Amino acid sequence: MSESFDLILRGGRVATPSGMVEADVGVRHGRIAAIGHLTGAAAESIELAGLAVLPGVIDTQVHLREPGLEHKEDLATGTAAAALGGVTAVCEMPNTKPSTTTAAALADKLARAKGRAWVDHAFFIGAAAENVGELRRLERLPGCCGVKLFMGSSTGSLLVADEPTLAAVLSQGSRRMAVHAEDEARLQERKGLVEGGASPAMHPEWRDVATAVMATTRLLRLARPAGRRVHVLHVTTGEEMALLAEHKDIASVEVTPQHLTLAGPECYERLGTYAQMNPPIRDEAQRQALWRAVEQGVVDVIGSDHAPHGRDEKAKPYPQSPSGMTGVQTLVPIMLDHVAAGRLSLERFIDLTSAGPARIYGMARKGRIAVGYDADFTVVDLKAQRRITNLWIASKCGWTPFDGMKVTGWPIATIIRGHVVMREDSLLGEPAGHPLRFLETLAG
Repeated sequence: MSESFDLILRGGRVATPSGMVEADVGVRHGRIAAIGHLTGAAAESIELAGLAVLPGVIDTQVHLREPGLEHKEDLATGTAAAALGGVTAVCEMPNTKPSTTTAAALADKLARAKGRAWVDHAFFIGAAAENVGELRRLERLPGCCGVKLFMGSSTGSLLVADEPTLAAVLSQGSRRMAVHAEDEARLQERKGLVEGGASPAMHPEWRDVATAVMATTRLLRLARPAGRRVHVLHVTTGEEMALLAEHKDIASVEVTPQHLTLAGPECYERLGTYAQMNPPIRDEAQRQALWRAVEQGVVDVIGSDHAPHGRDEKAKPYPQSPSGMTGVQTLVPIMLDHVAAGRLSLERFIDLTSAGPARIYGMARKGRIAVGYDADFTVVDLKAQRRITNLWIASKCGWTPFDGMKVTGWPIATIIRGHVVMREDSLLGEPAGHPLRFLETLAG
């Protein structure tokens, strides 16, 4: 096949919809133009023999920006971390300061991302009592990936805890809604368990299994009569997985690499408050239950819940210490290590990190290597053995709970719409991320 291309990726093993094949990939005008043995000319050609060319990894749960606080993560550092980790697109959560609950706040984030974001991006609108009547309009704005609902208090101020407001939020709109499902009343009732100098190991006792199950049960009970599709974020219990499996017509499911990799009490003994996140890291039995849900197809998406906090904040005594940890940069190597260990097939990894996110949120031209799709690629060396270190982390906080962990599998290049933005652990060029587009909101 002799054609002219802007870029040809040569000699890699390419993850096509038909399976892994040795092939070249030709890119023209930012999209995939041909797959096969390509003999045509190209402005740029990259030899990838021995490497796997995967669809661009999409992280649909990151927390990036709090303007005015220089030590906090922002769009530039957070998306740089994404690109260095092999992630080509991110969806940002609304509970930063100021919260993204209005059209003006969304427009501000999109404007600030222009020329600063290394990867493609979109932003959630946060549901709140004061904007319920606007949600149907807000969820259809350009650059919006949908509505995010906090049923239980976490880091940030967004919260919809009472049932009438929750029902109203579910009725206002049609796009899939992302939900943090913890029962606020139970959290408040049990807060005394961790007051007065408790250990971080008490975090999963305070925010216990019942706290998660009660919220997920209520969510499904109200979502069905509203006809609303929901995406339950960072599910941590086997009990929820069993419940969600009965509601797959309206409910999709996310798990995080942290909950699949870490387990209490060991992680709290070793990491202290650096292992603190919401919902919490639970015990080994629950970790294994999550893996069974992955194996059985209940889980649709892997998201990092990237929510970094500085060491000064994390050093505060529990429970004054904030919940959250870095994750966007380590998502690919951590999950590839699970592939190398035989816990996950490469095909399932692709489904959870590329095809799944694009399918769940209806992303236009994302999630697969096929002619006509955006030329987004996560190029990986499946055999490379590296060690994750704090020094590698681009986030402002400069730490990861996986510091010192040896992994098999590493991102070698990040390519977004035909532009190589990362190669061999170095960022290239200038930030040129674009807003994501969604099938349910395409104009005309």
